[in-house]
Amino acid sequence: MGKCVSKTSVLFVCLGNICRSPLGQGIFEDLVKEQDLADKFIVDSCGTGAWHEGELPHLGSIEIAKRNGISIVNQKARQIRKSDFENFDWILAMDRSNLRDIKAIAGESRSRIHLLREFDPFIGDLDVPDPYYSGGFEGVFEIVERSCRVLLDKIME
Repeated sequence: MGKCVSKTSVLFVCLGNICRSPLGQGIFEDLVKEQDLADKFIVDSCGTGAWHEGELPHLGSIEIAKRNGISIVNQKARQIRKSDFENFDWILAMDRSNLRDIKAIAGESRSRIHLLREFDPFIGDLDVPDPYYSGGFEGVFEIVERSCRVLLDKIME
């Protein structure tokens, strides 16, 4: 496993920053802590929209994270900023719609932007489903967790 020379910054992005991206942030933070790498990473999340700015994550996300030993209750939703494209090494979109929106904002900084499910070892849909209306938080947690595990391995190569 390779070593990080300086801090690697990772940003998870979904639509409103209350369901999927807070789970991405919480799961990834937990994984780096579990591997004693927390001091090597900066991890954050945001949304492409500002509807939920300043709000806590969705109760469904808080609950599924808690059931898996992860707390995300200190997170507050925020909208993506132009400076994020300079400040983050990895920008992970939760679905193709978010990816299009992020790339439209990013301009020239597109090489750092990926779909999170590019790192999912299970071949299938590249979109992490949005549980905001339909539920399915447990399935979303599983997708995000397995994708984050592969992402961390890729970063540490």
